[in-house]
Amino acid sequence: MTQPIIEVRNLHKWYSGVHAVKGVTLDVRPGEALGLVGDNGAGKSTLINILSGLHRPDEGEILVEGKPVNIRTPKDAMALGIETIYQYNSMVPIMSIARNLFIGREPLKFSIGGLGWLDLKKMREASVQAIADVDLHLRSPDALVGELSGGQRQGVAIARAMHFKSKVMILDEPTNHLSVKETAKVIGFVRGLKEQGVTAIFISHNMHHVFACCDRVVAMALGKIVLDKRVSETSIDEVHEVL
Repeated sequence: MTQPIIEVRNLHKWYSGVHAVKGVTLDVRPGEALGLVGDNGAGKSTLINILSGLHRPDEGEILVEGKPVNIRTPKDAMALGIETIYQYNSMVPIMSIARNLFIGREPLKFSIGGLGWLDLKKMREASVQAIADVDLHLRSPDALVGELSGGQRQGVAIARAMHFKSKVMILDEPTNHLSVKETAKVIGFVRGLKEQGVTAIFISHNMHHVFACCDRVVAMALGKIVLDKRVSETSIDEVHEVL
């Protein structure tokens, strides 16, 4: 079988005496869309925060493409090709789409000691292409992110991750508070990631959304994995039964 792009081995995490993640072992395969589900307190957010570099595990091992890694910060995760798109993503509403697409990774015309002039032309041109690549139709890269709908913001966040060649995209509740039309668009984005060679981890409370765009579903309860099956081999009812 293909080597997993991410391997989690016997992962544990405690918070002030609360055992949030209890010996989780999980393989994520290249190019698959994995749905991660569970009630609040199930441990799924803690697991994702560890993979994203927001928290560090107390025990266990993480391997990326077969190599042990130490993900200490979100920058470490991004350097490994792991990008996380949060429900309330980290874009700045009063900045343009182009500026948000490159936030923290701005191209410079020239640099002296890490300081220099932003290459605004390059940012505008690249953002137009990045947005087109995810089939998102926006009027201008200079439009403020604060003027976009929730679904459009998720599209820009996905375009940003695609532009910087992320290998794994973690989407944390990306369809929350979206209209039916916008939800369908985001689910379409997730489906399209496989064609781009991107692995997706899709976290959602909505089982119908998971079954609409994922190849596999992993359910967590009380810090443990209680179900791990291909979507084609299980059902929404079976998942609900174990939660």
